[in-house]
Amino acid sequence: MSDAILCRFEAARSIVRDAADLAMSMRPASGGPSGTQKSAQDWLTEADGAVEALISTRIGALFPEDGFQGEEEGRTRTGRLRWVVDPIDGTSNFARGRNRWCVSLGLLEDDLPVAGIIQAPALNETYTAVRGRGAFLNGRPIHASPVDDTRSAMIEMGWSSRVPAGVFEDKVATMLRLGAMPRSGGSGALALADVACGRLDGYLEMVINIWDVAAALVILDEAGARTSPFVRDGGLERGITILAAAPRIADDLAAALDVPLG
Repeated sequence: MSDAILCRFEAARSIVRDAADLAMSMRPASGGPSGTQKSAQDWLTEADGAVEALISTRIGALFPEDGFQGEEEGRTRTGRLRWVVDPIDGTSNFARGRNRWCVSLGLLEDDLPVAGIIQAPALNETYTAVRGRGAFLNGRPIHASPVDDTRSAMIEMGWSSRVPAGVFEDKVATMLRLGAMPRSGGSGALALADVACGRLDGYLEMVINIWDVAAALVILDEAGARTSPFVRDGGLERGITILAAAPRIADDLAAALDVPLG
């Protein structure tokens, strides 16, 4: 990977740490929820905008030639290198003072995810990866699960009001028929990171956006997980399906859930 990418990655690690500290300082007390509800289970808090603004300003000052895209403000700058941020992934958890949420920042070179940082400050965990250099959790190498039987698998599925009625139930029923244990934790970025480090054996979300996965895609690749072709299938421009899975059960999951892998 080029020196330009590595330089940006090191700078971004410091920026994400500061953004995570800001988010922690703004986290509501337990209870709630606290924030504005945009749609069913889709929340917006003051921290979302503040964290995105901090990251955008800092990245823009250091790398003014780079593009930038955030969940809240959209694509505000263009460039061959593009930063993509979800300032608070898992806002429904954050809004209730829960711990399962993160700051997610990915870097794309043209359409290729090349670096990613996912920091979950309330969990004291930071996932990182640069393409070709491995994936890490708090500085230690991580790898996808070795599970080779869906009857031993733990699979998470994200819920969204954008998915037609019945789809969530049908997919979870398919997981149960495979003998897998379904989960739903409220943060797509952290679920994908869990697949990368072997805490989960798979993650499915029927409609998910680039800011939710930009950091996770390179972390998954570097950890040896398999994923559906999110970028190839149009995920840079609209919300689409993603499946990430441990390599030894990936084909069985993809066939059963009807989500082709790359």
